[in-house]
Amino acid sequence: MAKESVTTKWLSNMAFETEVSGHRIVIDADPGVGGENRGPRPKPFMLAALGGCTAMDVISILGKMRVEVDSFNVIVEGDLTEEYPKHFYKMHVIYEFTGKNLPLDKLQKAVSLSEEKYCGVSAVYKKALELTSEIKIIES
Repeated sequence: MAKESVTTKWLSNMAFETEVSGHRIVIDADPGVGGENRGPRPKPFMLAALGGCTAMDVISILGKMRVEVDSFNVIVEGDLTEEYPKHFYKMHVIYEFTGKNLPLDKLQKAVSLSEEKYCGVSAVYKKALELTSEIKIIES
């Protein structure tokens, strides 16, 4: 069984440095709560993890289907609770494809395969929160 690990090192005040896949990232808090805004907050990384995971799946699957898109964006919106501990209770993924005569059935199939079979981040999140999605096509 594979195992992953990251170490998060305290720098000062509310700033921490973590290394992920050989890339160093500074995480910090808003100045209003003692941070210095030296880096992003931790919770948005949850959105980025989902977006990156499913985006990689979808673009890989579309390549195998020989579907070419001009551009592709994944937008992940998260709704936070008001009470502590504040956490995401819902995430909505928008798959935004740009291209000419894109085959909707193949786009739907690629998204479905990612969401139901391949994206490990999606699999975990579905156990903890409401996860919805939609596909938008922009003709170029």
